[in-house]
Amino acid sequence: MARPLTFWFDFASTYSYLSAMRVEEMAKAAGVPLTWQPFLLGPIFGAQGWDTSPFRLYPAKGRNMWRDMARVAADRRLGYREPADKSGFPQNSLPAARVAIAALTRPEGPEFCRQVFRAQFERGADIADPTVLADCLSRAGLPVAVADEAASDENRPKLRAATEAAIAKGIFGAPTFTFDDELFWGDDRLEQALDWAARE
Repeated sequence: MARPLTFWFDFASTYSYLSAMRVEEMAKAAGVPLTWQPFLLGPIFGAQGWDTSPFRLYPAKGRNMWRDMARVAADRRLGYREPADKSGFPQNSLPAARVAIAALTRPEGPEFCRQVFRAQFERGADIADPTVLADCLSRAGLPVAVADEAASDENRPKLRAATEAAIAKGIFGAPTFTFDDELFWGDDRLEQALDWAARE
């Protein structure tokens, strides 16, 4: 069986949204198995002495990112709503990531992840709100009880383990795609990552 490409994402990441909306279809077209892997950027940023996203630490970088997001979303015909109040960026993605880890044990898991991204970047919803996550589960065809599973003692450590695995691999941002020891960072490297995986 072919080895999978792993898609590492944080729900708070703008560019992870762009990748999440296309990665599955593109991987299927390339004949590359795909693994969805949520993790948290916060601990990675914290290890570098940052208390928030570099898009907030460096205002010029942030302004360019928001404009770039609008351009790319328009080009790809994706729904996109820039937050009017950017003080809430990046959102708290921990609750959504925990639910995603539980959801991804089921075939509908990737659709749940896309629904979370849509809730945040298309509808401007608070993805730390349990009612928003319950709605995303329903939209993905999953029972709301998955949220209870996500809060279990068995599931809770899995997100920390995933973040530690990301750090061990040298991941420093999202989205990141890994194939064996190769690391491809950014939505604009998805094509290269798939090409690499397809020829192995």
